[in-house]
Amino acid sequence: MSTEDKINYRYKFILGNGVEREFNIQLDGLTLNLIKTDKIFVYPTWTELKNFKCPNCTLDEKTSKYCPIAVNIIELVDFFKESISYEEADVIVNSDAREYRKHTTLQKGVSALIGIYMVTSGCPVMEKLKPMVRYHLPFATMEETSYRVISMYLLAQYFLYKRGKEVDLELKKLARIYDDVQVVNRNICAKLRELEIEDAILNALINLDCFASSVSLASYEEMLKKIEYVFKVFF
Repeated sequence: MSTEDKINYRYKFILGNGVEREFNIQLDGLTLNLIKTDKIFVYPTWTELKNFKCPNCTLDEKTSKYCPIAVNIIELVDFFKESISYEEADVIVNSDAREYRKHTTLQKGVSALIGIYMVTSGCPVMEKLKPMVRYHLPFATMEETSYRVISMYLLAQYFLYKRGKEVDLELKKLARIYDDVQVVNRNICAKLRELEIEDAILNALINLDCFASSVSLASYEEMLKKIEYVFKVFF
């Protein structure tokens, strides 16, 4: 695979104590799956599907020994296991197109990163969020995320329409997608808590779950009302 076929993100954390750590992410440009570059030959027991399986998981333990999300976040868990969520850090994110910088808390910086690892893992539940990763926006506000999610979903409906399939312009199935995402977020958080790690990663997951919760409660209708004024020129 050539470099042109890959999508690259690099997250650099500069902690208050001067410690620095980079996470280099390469995605397959077609499948958007994470290209694993680690040299871990034996995964820890906690990553096994039988120990980490979500209630709505469709994977078979006979053919999938490990939870794909658990395997993807081993590096994160190892590095941030002793980190507190409110600890401040400088986070620098480089994509193929631009650079982002923010002085923020670890929970917010890690939240942006762990979302990539989860969606690109091969987890069947997270698959439908992959278009978001292709156009990843670090440190997005709730309004920005709402806009991107709804835009993604409606574009998916356009592609379904072009294929002669049933479309959902009322966004009813969008809430179902995020209901399932919530189950995954909360299960992973519960399983990681069993490892007795500090709360940086746990609260990063809670940050992700906050948006999933808002969609599940159908409050995206309120989001649309706030966004609608931007489109008055079309009315």
